[in-house]
Amino acid sequence: MGNKSQRRAAFDQIDLYPVTDQGLSLGRTDLEVLEGLIAGGARIVQLREKHLSKKDFYLLAQDFRDRTAKAGMLLIINDHLDIALACGADGVHLGQDDLPLTVAKKLAPDLVIGVSTHSLEEALEAQEQGADYVNIGPIFATQTKELSMSPLGPETINKIVPQLKIPFTVMGGINQSNIREVLRAGAGKIAVVTAVTKAEDIGQAVQKLRKIIVEFSA
Repeated sequence: MGNKSQRRAAFDQIDLYPVTDQGLSLGRTDLEVLEGLIAGGARIVQLREKHLSKKDFYLLAQDFRDRTAKAGMLLIINDHLDIALACGADGVHLGQDDLPLTVAKKLAPDLVIGVSTHSLEEALEAQEQGADYVNIGPIFATQTKELSMSPLGPETINKIVPQLKIPFTVMGGINQSNIREVLRAGAGKIAVVTAVTKAEDIGQAVQKLRKIIVEFSA
């Protein structure tokens, strides 16, 4: 989707930020999940698969790029900067134990680069180092990551947001029943996994979640 400034402008416009996890998709493939996301009008997707070989992940990423490009969606690759570059993705999302942000920025100046953060200190450090956005989480208890830390709670958003000058997403156990809590706390870009991947009708789930976010910000 064009150059860095165009990608950042498109990122600013997102509301729901779906993240894939084939093991939590009711037996559906990531590509089947993607079709549901497209049908629901999602503007972005993060491809995250922890259990594929590098080659298989790359092939999947290529398929994702083809389909997201046709749908006008941003594609963010989790962890793997090389695959993000190889498939022509719009960005890469880095965890605290991945390639350092400063190195990633040098290697991929045109990509939108996000960083997972779990505290105010980590969020501010990522911002200082030039992250395009940060993810804050886990907000609630979640089954998608083996984190030893306790949920941060929606109140953490109130503490971090006033000190951020860059866009941010929030993640971790967010669903239709509690999404308004994080919206009230100041979040506007909501990252979800099972709220869509475990939905019987993925497209409908995306539409409902996006509707709540849009109505709240209206």
